[in-house]
Amino acid sequence: MKKPRWVPVLAVGGLLVFCGALITKAQDGPAVSNSGQLTMVHADCSFFGPDRDKFAYTGLNGGTSVSRHGRTLSGLTSLVGRMVAAPPPGSSTATFGLTHQAGSIDSYLQADWKANGITPAPMTTDWEFIRRVTLDLTGRIPDPARVLSFVADTTPNKRGALIEELLARPEWVDKWTMYFGDLLQNTVNKPSSSVNRLASGRNAFYLWIHNALANSMPYNQMATQLISMASTNTFQDGPANYLVGGFIGNGPSQDAMDQMTANVFDTFMGMAHVNCLLCHNGRGHLDTLSLWASSTTRYQAWQLASFLSHTQAAQTKDSSNNPSFWTLQDNPKGYTLDYTLNTTTGNRPTRTAPTGCKSGQPCYYVPPQYIFNGSAPTAGTGYRVALANDITNDFLFSRAAVNYIWAQFFGMGIVDPPDTFDPARLDPGSPPPAPWTLQPSDANLLNALAMHFIQDGYSMKALMREITNSQAYQLSSRYNGQWDVAWEPLFARKNVRRLWSEEVHDAVAQSSGTFPSYKMTGYTDQGGYYPATISYTMQLPDVINAPTSDGNASNLLDSFLRGNRDDQPRKEDGSILQALNLMNNPFVEARIQYTGSAPSQLIAKNLTLGNADLVNTLYLAILSRYPTSDEMTKSTTLLTGASNRSQAVQDLVWSLYNKVDFVFNY
Repeated sequence: MKKPRWVPVLAVGGLLVFCGALITKAQDGPAVSNSGQLTMVHADCSFFGPDRDKFAYTGLNGGTSVSRHGRTLSGLTSLVGRMVAAPPPGSSTATFGLTHQAGSIDSYLQADWKANGITPAPMTTDWEFIRRVTLDLTGRIPDPARVLSFVADTTPNKRGALIEELLARPEWVDKWTMYFGDLLQNTVNKPSSSVNRLASGRNAFYLWIHNALANSMPYNQMATQLISMASTNTFQDGPANYLVGGFIGNGPSQDAMDQMTANVFDTFMGMAHVNCLLCHNGRGHLDTLSLWASSTTRYQAWQLASFLSHTQAAQTKDSSNNPSFWTLQDNPKGYTLDYTLNTTTGNRPTRTAPTGCKSGQPCYYVPPQYIFNGSAPTAGTGYRVALANDITNDFLFSRAAVNYIWAQFFGMGIVDPPDTFDPARLDPGSPPPAPWTLQPSDANLLNALAMHFIQDGYSMKALMREITNSQAYQLSSRYNGQWDVAWEPLFARKNVRRLWSEEVHDAVAQSSGTFPSYKMTGYTDQGGYYPATISYTMQLPDVINAPTSDGNASNLLDSFLRGNRDDQPRKEDGSILQALNLMNNPFVEARIQYTGSAPSQLIAKNLTLGNADLVNTLYLAILSRYPTSDEMTKSTTLLTGASNRSQAVQDLVWSLYNKVDFVFNY
């Protein structure tokens, strides 16, 4: 059994003391119970322990009418803010309360705060900002030398310059390839529908996403290819793998048409409710969820699905009769009729024509019609091409796109959850009837962002540039005074974010200087980007059983809930397994060793430094800041009083990997 690390947990101030085996009574928390059941020590254990659901529902202001998500963010942000140590001196480069250009993000939010009597949080410090924006844009923690040069820089526009630097990095491409891999559900197998793209299909899709971002392909062009691409070989045509993900077997072809349609509207229009409408009318089912859906019929949803009625997705067999690549073809034999009302079996309720309607009559088929403007494909235009054109020219497409990205940077969308858009509640010039209210927390801000997105040529980088340069994004997560959870949708402070699985793994590797080497089993590069081996998991093309070459790393990644890109979405929830993996996973343990075949380069290269310099170096490398005076005192006392200084340094590094600062972006 490994030696317990008691001292770092108790001695180093501000540690995230997880609900684990080494916890003893702390200042404000309960001790281990008489029954031996471990109980939480610090308030932050609510996030990881058995009461996390209760914590998520009540937050700090139980009983409010704010959504569960809003309460979760408020409670978590407040708790982490109390746990994280104050950063070293390094004041922000701007103060809020200035006059902002009309139409800017800040002009809308400042008006909201003024109207609601809200004083926003102060601007975050340079120490926090560089770590925040580097993680948010690239998925990496900042290089220590870059942290120091940024903090020392007195140039007024240094934050904007840093943002440009990060947007130009290949790491930006890696992180957002991972994000769009999640959004587009790019994985080998989909358990919910038994779709198997095979590794080569997944790889082709990954490479297409990566290259589209690297080459700054406009988002409307990305969407157009994903919706309209025809293919005779999905191992070669990356975007064709998107619609393949909606294939439903063991039923009528309309099941696949429906699911592909539902996926398209969820992904590109932020409308998960279309999936419901493909089973039943909105009235009587969605009346309390969506004003638009409550008056929308299943027949109208069939009209949308009819845009996919001429498309056949089929998997081929190789020479050994094993499943191989897919084809995605329009107007092949059996797929030349519009959506047909002739099913009584399958994964959805029966689709039957009106009484007396016979096969071959117009009433037996549902022609394609775009649900928001009534348009239909013109003669000679492919159905999917017409659908892609309708969607990408719909203002809702741009609203949904900017809202999805906004949620990544602020923790929640302007419409939240981001895939619950209600088209009848978006226009501030035509508000919905009571008791309905406008759905966006600021409809004018949402519309302005969407318009800017269009004007910038549907550029993802331009959108992220606008968001991260805003003062709203640069607010502190700490709030001076009493925070009201009702303010959550107005973004008057920065919400904390628990790091993605890949960010946790990569931060351990990067800070330690001891890098793994991974090669995805079954991966062939096909002449594209993917290197022979990788050291950063943000470069992995998938989230399932990856990296397969290191089960310990896979356990660490899985514990931080990276999902499966199908029926298990990526989550930022906490769990006891996360705490245990940070404390005990061999991947982490191997990167705090000061001896052996692959010692921590962070420790090995700095072990001869004096105690104060060493502590500064460790904090800067792992947490992107210097220690507070209290942390410095306790850390140097630990090192000075240790019988084995090298072991004490190892224990201190272990402690830093278990701090709030490390696992949260704040």
